[in-house]
Amino acid sequence: MWPQKVFGLLLAGSLLCPGAGLARSLPLHLLSLPPGFTITLYAEVPHARSLALGERGTVFVGTREGGKVYAVLDRDGDRRADVVQEVARDLVVPNGVAFHQGSLYVAEVHRILRFDDIEARLAAPPAPVVVYDDLPRSRHHGRRFLGVGPDGWLYVGIGAPCNVCLPRDPRYGTIARLAPDGRRLEIFARGVRNSVGFDWHPVTGELWFTDNGRDWLGDDLPPDELNRAPQPGLHFGFPFCHGGHLPDPEYGTRRACADFVPPAMSLGPHVAALGMRFYTGSLFPPAYRHQIFIAEHGSWNRSEPIGYRITLVRLRGQRAVAYEVFASGWLQGNVAWGRPVDVLVMPDGALLVSDDRAGALYRIGYRGE
Repeated sequence: MWPQKVFGLLLAGSLLCPGAGLARSLPLHLLSLPPGFTITLYAEVPHARSLALGERGTVFVGTREGGKVYAVLDRDGDRRADVVQEVARDLVVPNGVAFHQGSLYVAEVHRILRFDDIEARLAAPPAPVVVYDDLPRSRHHGRRFLGVGPDGWLYVGIGAPCNVCLPRDPRYGTIARLAPDGRRLEIFARGVRNSVGFDWHPVTGELWFTDNGRDWLGDDLPPDELNRAPQPGLHFGFPFCHGGHLPDPEYGTRRACADFVPPAMSLGPHVAALGMRFYTGSLFPPAYRHQIFIAEHGSWNRSEPIGYRITLVRLRGQRAVAYEVFASGWLQGNVAWGRPVDVLVMPDGALLVSDDRAGALYRIGYRGE
């Protein structure tokens, strides 16, 4: 284990200038994965957050700071990107990215943009089309996650503008969806404190999502959540109930926990579970097929840090039955040199991981490639 002073220096450098050559010196040898798995640096991308895959293999990367969106491409097929191209700038927290029918969609705090025919125009990106410009504007939990469902609609997370509250605007604390032309927005799931990651089951098409639990109830309460929404109109408890069984100290007397959909799986307390994907590749062993990988960004509201890792939730049919650590080591003692944000299954079956602290994308492969 490296001394904490060394990690502090590395951390300070990555925050000041992520992606400027520093990611090459990241201590990847400290990362632990199951036998047979490998992890390498795929690209250096400042403030890398949510990921989306284009039809031609381009990885689009949203950011939390700097207002930029990047396109990342491995043209020579050596399993490391040789192109990191800025495709948008001067945006307002462009965290969410999605790709659909040749276009890149980007979610800012207050609106959703579309960049048409983007993969043919990476060197000279088109001006964006405004798809929808009336999202709630609070920056508290304002890093929107964006995805395209099996129905062809855009889904966007709209986090609560607070730790815990009953917002006047009913769109807060939800996952909403809108037609690709932006003309109609509706609420798909309610009682969702802050979802910054969701995906659809590759067989059933059902929506699954992570949700961050509230703060200031102690080190071990409440859990973060993995939820399943097989249909629209379900309520998942916020702000009345947390983790399926814990009434909120302020709002819990207004509704019973039994009124709401409990989590499919309770995750670690305060781990900040963000991006999640079903594994649909064929590179990993068959036991990983259609299981859920989750990026845990890591705790801040806890005396002993937890998270800063990739976890795996195993399913049996449509039931989550196990929760385990898959990749760890970004946290050394009480110092984190990296913070995973999102995961993405690549065409070759590898798993990409974004890290907004180190300014990096990692590639997780498997022995014998």
